[in-house]
Amino acid sequence: MISVVLADDQALVRAGFRALLDAEPGIEVVGEAADGLRAVEVVAAQRPDVVLMDIRMPGVDGLEATRRIAADPALAGTRVVILTTFELDEYVFEALRAGASGFLVKDTEPVDLLRGVRAVAAGDALLSPSVTRRVIGSFVSAAAGGRTPEPPRELGQLTDREREVLVLVAEGLSNDEIAARLVISPATAKTHVSRTMIKLAARDRAQLVVYAYEAGLIRPGWLA
Repeated sequence: MISVVLADDQALVRAGFRALLDAEPGIEVVGEAADGLRAVEVVAAQRPDVVLMDIRMPGVDGLEATRRIAADPALAGTRVVILTTFELDEYVFEALRAGASGFLVKDTEPVDLLRGVRAVAAGDALLSPSVTRRVIGSFVSAAAGGRTPEPPRELGQLTDREREVLVLVAEGLSNDEIAARLVISPATAKTHVSRTMIKLAARDRAQLVVYAYEAGLIRPGWLA
C-alpha cells in the first residue's frame, strides 16, 4: 500500500486528489495539510511514501516544507512531488534543489497523477525530460549569468562510467535505457546510478538531474 499526504491550502483541491487516490487500489491518503508547517507535522507523524505538495501556501510555504522534510533523516523514505499551476516556475527548480523528487501541474490527467505517484513511490524521479530542460535549464542558465559553471569537487569522486551515467540520467533515461545505451546489464546500470547518488549525496534521481545541470555536464539546448 502506497501512503500519501496531501498539502494544499485549497480544500477543494485536496478533496479532489483524495477522492481520486483513495479510489485507486494500492494507494491510501493518510493525511492532509492546508499549510507548510502542518504538512511537515503530518509527514513526520505519518511517514508517508509520497507527499503531494503545493508551493504557494500561507505561513511556511511548500518550498520550505520540502526542505525540512528532505533534511530529516527519519523521512529518508518519503518522496515529495511538487504541485504547480504552470511548468516554467522558478520555485519548482528551487524545490528540486531542496530535495523534491519531481513535479506535476495541477491540471494533469488523473491517469498521469496515479502513474506519477506509483513511479515516485518506486524510487523514480517524476521529471519529464522536455519540461526538465525548460525548468532546470532556464534557471541554471539565469543563475550562472551566462558563465560556464565550474565542475564541483565532488565530480572528481566519480569514475568515467559514473559520470557518463550521470549525464544519461540527466537526459531522462531509465536504468533499462541506460543499460541499452551503454551495452551493459540493467543491474549494472542500476549499480552505477546508486553509486553515483551515494558519492554525490543525492537524495534521488531528481537531484542527480539538478546536479548535472549545475555542474555544466548538461546545458540548455543540448537535448533539444
